[in-house]
Amino acid sequence: MNPFDLTGKTALVTGASRGIGLAMADSLATAGADIIAVSATLDLHGSAVQKAVESHGRSFTGYRVDFADPDAVTSFGAELIQSGSPIDILINNAGTIERAPAAQHSADSFSRVVQINLTSQFLLTQLIGRAMLARGNGRIIFTASLLSFQGGINVPGYTASKSAIAGLIRALANEWTASGVTVNGIAPGYIATDNTADLRADLGRRQAILDRIPAARWGEPEDLGGAAVFLSSDAARYISGAILPVDGGWLGR
Repeated sequence: MNPFDLTGKTALVTGASRGIGLAMADSLATAGADIIAVSATLDLHGSAVQKAVESHGRSFTGYRVDFADPDAVTSFGAELIQSGSPIDILINNAGTIERAPAAQHSADSFSRVVQINLTSQFLLTQLIGRAMLARGNGRIIFTASLLSFQGGINVPGYTASKSAIAGLIRALANEWTASGVTVNGIAPGYIATDNTADLRADLGRRQAILDRIPAARWGEPEDLGGAAVFLSSDAARYISGAILPVDGGWLGR
């Protein structure tokens, strides 16, 4: 058997309308998984992620859920569980970033980022994870960050949330791995997405970042797809509590 084959699996991918989430959904579908895509802004008919998934002959279901609203996230998770369709793979990729110096960073901005990036991720994982534990099998993957390891600049809420995600990965892995549910993370490096548009527009910052990346280029969303497939597959069945950097060598510099 091909240990990377995901045929017959269903993957729930949050933040799937564009960027990293779209690329992960596309790669999982290429490996054989059917996709449930979720985003606050998802076009429910004819979205880019739907076209990508269906081009591989896989089934697609889309939902629009605002991860800034914990009640909406809880209701969505409960709806999925009640549908009776098992989720084999959960990709917690939904996220946001707000930039301002720490001394001027508003409490509302901080709270909103933490809600989307951390609290809602936990609420959804708790609901989906219970069903995985009952079945004795599942793969949970969080999108962490380089700022799960570093401090960053002008993004205190984002850094706090992504540092907490690293701890949550380890905490859940400690409790759930023995029951057949692995919990891991992927830490993207500097990827050319909407979240890094401001950095790439600042010519000085863009060049300073590029100079430190051993791969000598910014990453593309597609660079995350292989890691998502690997951690979702039986090839990674004995990996849990880990965070895999996909950063062009940044953390080793």
